[in-house]
Amino acid sequence: MTDISSSADPKADAVVMASSGERLSFAELETRSRRLAHLLRDRGLECGAHMAVLLDNNLRYFEVCWAARRAGLFITPVNWHLGPGEAGYIVEDCGATALVTSNHLESLARELGQRLGSVTTRLVVDDAVEGFEDYEAAIASQPDTPLEEETAGALMFYSSGTTGRPKGILPNIEPAPFGTPTGLDMLTQALYGFEPGMVYLCPAPLYHAAPIAWSLATQRAGGTVVVMERFDAEGVLAAIEEHRVTHVQFVPTHFIRMLRLDPEIRERYDLSSLRTVIHAAAPCPVEIKRQMLDWFGPIIYEYYAGSEGSGFCAVGPEEWLAHPGTVGRPLGVTLHITDEDGTEQPTGEVGQIWFESGVRFQYHHDEEKTKAAFNEHGWSTLGDVGYLDAEGYLYLTDRISHMIISGGVNIYPQEIEDVVVMHLGVADVAVIGAPDEEMGESVMAVVQPTDPDADEDALAAELNALCRAQLAGFKCPRQYRFTASLPRLPTGKLLKRVVREEFGGSSAGSVVGT
Repeated sequence: MTDISSSADPKADAVVMASSGERLSFAELETRSRRLAHLLRDRGLECGAHMAVLLDNNLRYFEVCWAARRAGLFITPVNWHLGPGEAGYIVEDCGATALVTSNHLESLARELGQRLGSVTTRLVVDDAVEGFEDYEAAIASQPDTPLEEETAGALMFYSSGTTGRPKGILPNIEPAPFGTPTGLDMLTQALYGFEPGMVYLCPAPLYHAAPIAWSLATQRAGGTVVVMERFDAEGVLAAIEEHRVTHVQFVPTHFIRMLRLDPEIRERYDLSSLRTVIHAAAPCPVEIKRQMLDWFGPIIYEYYAGSEGSGFCAVGPEEWLAHPGTVGRPLGVTLHITDEDGTEQPTGEVGQIWFESGVRFQYHHDEEKTKAAFNEHGWSTLGDVGYLDAEGYLYLTDRISHMIISGGVNIYPQEIEDVVVMHLGVADVAVIGAPDEEMGESVMAVVQPTDPDADEDALAAELNALCRAQLAGFKCPRQYRFTASLPRLPTGKLLKRVVREEFGGSSAGSVVGT
């Protein structure tokens, strides 16, 4: 039994790194997070203060998060794939007075420069970085006893910045003693069987909301987290077999990459330990999910939610097979679908999705964005578009910010992307609106071919035929551009704003009209 989990064996592994085999027991995690909590308190970080963590997937990530949680701090994970300007903006905007980074990210940490003006405690794990204190030396002299008063802190995430500058999501939480279960703790235990002895595989970067939050929920339940240093399709299968993984969470991009493995590789590994596979973060093409269910069996669960914590929809495998394409029904909240004027839409009609939950949140330092997230009824939105069927199951269409308006008709790219990506010659795709003198916008597909040397004209013709066979004519791309890679975060999220900047009005890439 530990403070972190009343169900955990102190000698059991709290976290294991998949490739290196490095591990940390619950007892070690408890001791080290206590020492860091004392250090932060000594440095003036009282309850409600902010700190940031700029680390790659690393054992120390969990010590930092649990230290912040027991010291009553807001902790902001920073995406280390960002440039120094955007990463520095997050550190500065969140009001961090402490930052923990690693030698691996030395160049980025050093380039943050003036953005660190308010960061008085700067710690580096691993080797030295100029201007940062050695993490081990700093915590070594601190006591390993609990703080005199331990108050639960919270994660404060920033959006991925897929359509603009990242915005901080400041949760509205009441002070509570450290150890008080969070809503996610209770949900994962009730809905997905998080329990002592479980093994959760985290294949994604810990700076993203679901990977770190669900990993911490695993430890709270007394389970072991196996962290991949970076995603690798075959490496996932090897980790499941080696560590006897029981639970894992993916995004649709992970599914696609695993399905593209040679069948011989897919069959090589023993996946029998798996009990629950969870996926979220983006709509999953129906055929991709069918293939995953055929491979893994009826153990795949999906949810739809946001870091704002204002609503949650979920669906199990049997329900999904009866309602292909749904992201589930709401749990504990009421869904509303409205048109542009705020009028509720009838069953089956597409509109903006609103949660009636009573949950309040705010976008840090951005009153306008906070105001736009709520309507006059107090309902909140994540900016997504979709519809409800007769049984109350939600289907996502796309995001409002991704919508293409062609000749006055609304076109949602996700539907088109789901068709194009099924072609074996396509590794990835992004559909955007291109300027069109007559129609305002026309549909453009930016395609990353599986074969870099593919005949672009021939592939475009095949994709055009595929789309015309499955989509209404006005939804079919009018042109295709080809690129060696698309700007996608390791979390699987596509940076549509970058695609638009690069391809929306330029002559970059290969254009094939249809």
